[in-house]
Amino acid sequence: MFTEFQLAYHNQFHKAFSSDQQIVMAKQLWAKTLSDLPAARIVAGARRAIKSSAYLPTIYTVRNYCDLRPEELGLTDPYNAYLEACRAASPKSEQRWSHPAVYFAGSASDWFFLASSSEQKALPVFKRNYAILCDRVINGEQLAIPLPKAIPEHIERKLSNAQRRERLHKMRKELNI
Repeated sequence: MFTEFQLAYHNQFHKAFSSDQQIVMAKQLWAKTLSDLPAARIVAGARRAIKSSAYLPTIYTVRNYCDLRPEELGLTDPYNAYLEACRAASPKSEQRWSHPAVYFAGSASDWFFLASSSEQKALPVFKRNYAILCDRVINGEQLAIPLPKAIPEHIERKLSNAQRRERLHKMRKELNI
């Protein structure tokens, strides 16, 4: 990372770290500060900083660039997620979702509310729920859509008219009607 910063920000880098001792101390500080992140994310964050900034980044800036972006986790933008949730047919749990967060945001927003309200009313509610779920996913939580119920072991057959009358008569007797 420091080598890439030195190449990308040559004059700024040498002004900030004018001696070998300063570079060693800076590397130690950066290593301690970024130690909770995987090396691949640090490298990716440093490269994002180089692509996005004309100035030598700070530790804080690099940490921000190291954060996972929603699209890297398969999360779509809030508006497209809203459209996906509104257009999904029932049963909702059996649909092919771009990400489980869309399903859970729709569920938290109430499917009926999404279907029966104007976009002006429903979109802010959905966006809030979707943002909360996106944050949870970015922080490492795995979301899983519940599996649909399996076919029951025993399937009852429909009763004939005579059987229905008999059960109705029995129920009336029990209830004294």
